[in-house]
Amino acid sequence: MEKYSVLLVDDEEDVIQIIMKKMDWESMGFQIAGYAHNGVEALEMAEELQPDVVMTDIKMPYMDGLTLSRKLKELYRTVKIIIFSGFDEFEYAKEAIQIEVEEYILKPIDAGNLKEVFGRIREKIDREMDEKRNVDKLREYYMESLPILQENFYTSLIDGRIPEDEIERYLDDYQISLTGPYYVVSILHISATDISQNMNTFLLGVSVKKLVEEHMEDEWKSRILMYLGDIVVITQLERQDQINAFTDFMDQLCRLAKHVCEAAVTAGIGYVCNNLPDIRQSWQGARSAVSYRVLYGNTRAINIAEIDPMENADERWEEQEIQKILKKIRMGSREELEEEIGQCIHRFVEDGTTMQKYQIFIMGLITEIFRFCTNNQLDITEFYGEKGEVFERCMQMESPEELEQWLLKIGEKLQETVQQERQASTKSFVSKAMEYVQENYRDRNIWMLLRVS
Repeated sequence: MEKYSVLLVDDEEDVIQIIMKKMDWESMGFQIAGYAHNGVEALEMAEELQPDVVMTDIKMPYMDGLTLSRKLKELYRTVKIIIFSGFDEFEYAKEAIQIEVEEYILKPIDAGNLKEVFGRIREKIDREMDEKRNVDKLREYYMESLPILQENFYTSLIDGRIPEDEIERYLDDYQISLTGPYYVVSILHISATDISQNMNTFLLGVSVKKLVEEHMEDEWKSRILMYLGDIVVITQLERQDQINAFTDFMDQLCRLAKHVCEAAVTAGIGYVCNNLPDIRQSWQGARSAVSYRVLYGNTRAINIAEIDPMENADERWEEQEIQKILKKIRMGSREELEEEIGQCIHRFVEDGTTMQKYQIFIMGLITEIFRFCTNNQLDITEFYGEKGEVFERCMQMESPEELEQWLLKIGEKLQETVQQERQASTKSFVSKAMEYVQENYRDRNIWMLLRVS
């Protein structure tokens, strides 16, 4: 049987000795931890002994029993207090009830009555201890399960399975701090084709996840988890324009994973959002970005907003700018072409565009030039080279100035070729028209009119 401790308090030594000797404390499940002769002494001893029960008289020097009881309840909410007194006064009893003492006993103390009192107190302490142990066990189990609960919350959030009005409750229950104000979801996909035969796929994923945690949990306030075979990263941004620096960071992280873990990792970066319910849209964008690895290759970061921006005319300006440049090549002067290219590069610099976005723009431009040459029956090798060296050269461009000079050079060359082809086509058309008129119309006046035209 577990023994609970008792502190006796009375200014009369005889009373204390009688109480100590009159009761079989051990059989009742108690033991006397100590005794004091006034409230001040008892308060000091309670701090050291932490008794389960304090049995005190009311009338004592320095600090009476009611004041002692009040202070004990303030300091130790679970302590059980028994007051015994020789004064059968209503005001004392009333105050004792307000303090929430367990029992109020009148002197002289009857042994049988006191045994019943301590029996009731023991039962109460037993119940409280059982409840506390159960709560402690539940809390321990809860804390052990918390990482799993948090991971389940993240996966449910990106899948859109949590009602918007319940998100805050889950954040509180699972002790999760996601304060944003901006969020972006990234997917780190490990290429299965580039894994050596003696490497376990799962262990490689764990290795990459550990590397990501070391570099992202604190620096980028990220939450990292494994989901559907990939590593998912939920990142909080303080400003929306941080996505450019974040994209560059993820690009470096992919190269680091190749060097440290020998894993070919593609980082798909979703759309930036400013509230938690929209994280699902960011997750879907990240999945789409990863799928573009077939075109752009792995061991790099791919930002979906730079490839397939959300429907917003201002966000799709790069595509519009390419068409403007091609229009100036077809119809504009050299000065107009130079001005259009300058405006395009200036906007790139103003937007703080990442190197990846430069490269994507260049690839889109090269693709459109290829289509332009094909549609206009121009010799593609004249601009692309026999082996398409233009792709490699363009990917090595590292400054806006270099890109501007290349665009101007290739644009002027295309413009000159188009004008020559147009002039040749015009002469050919006029010549054939004149031959046709000469053969089919005898009226010289008509022929001369066409000739003059």
